[in-house]
Amino acid sequence: MEAILGKGLEKRYGKVKALDGLDIRVEYGEIYGLIGPNGSGKSTFIKSLLGIVRLDRGELFALGRRAPSKALLKDIGYMPQEPALYYNLTVEENLRFFGKLYGVPRLEEVVEEVIGLLRLEEKRRELVESLSGGMQRRVSLGAALIHKPKLLLLDEPTVGIDPVLRAELWDYFRRATKEMGATILITTHYMDEARRCDRVGFILAGRMLAEGRPEELVRGVGAEGLEEAYVKYVKG
Repeated sequence: MEAILGKGLEKRYGKVKALDGLDIRVEYGEIYGLIGPNGSGKSTFIKSLLGIVRLDRGELFALGRRAPSKALLKDIGYMPQEPALYYNLTVEENLRFFGKLYGVPRLEEVVEEVIGLLRLEEKRRELVESLSGGMQRRVSLGAALIHKPKLLLLDEPTVGIDPVLRAELWDYFRRATKEMGATILITTHYMDEARRCDRVGFILAGRMLAEGRPEELVRGVGAEGLEEAYVKYVKG
């Protein structure tokens, strides 16, 4: 059974089709990268899983249950493109708030763990509104991780984050799948990050162009790398 399964997903905004018969399959325990330009339907798909966007047509399942549903939300962590935080609270107050929202046991211990992971020790008592954009994204990621969800939905999670922290976060993503059994769906524009994924989906204009392991997609069109492969799938 797939962690995420979408069949014939359609969503229209007026005359614009954000999703146009999208089919997608994400296996349990994998890191799946959804790759495409702005406006290709990536964020719309993630929001449809959460119930933020209502699909016009199609079938969608997550963690073995029909999606969206309120029952699923406790098992999902979501990091949107723009941080959805309380800007008049400090870093640790935000993490504590989201932890209480999810009923996280041993909350103070978990807050300390997340602060350490994201290297937020020096910023922990600062208001979120005073932080740089990159720091705000760290806190947003922490809010998505705080309850150790079974399914992580990360919408461009490393934009504005320095390369060292990006590498550390990817190590954490890998541990989350291997040690905690988590499944991760990540959207990114970084091809070096796409290569780190177990499988990748190329999306354009709400349609899935190709789906598979990075090396399979490259080999399938005789490309030298993933970026060239994406261009060839788009042109094809």
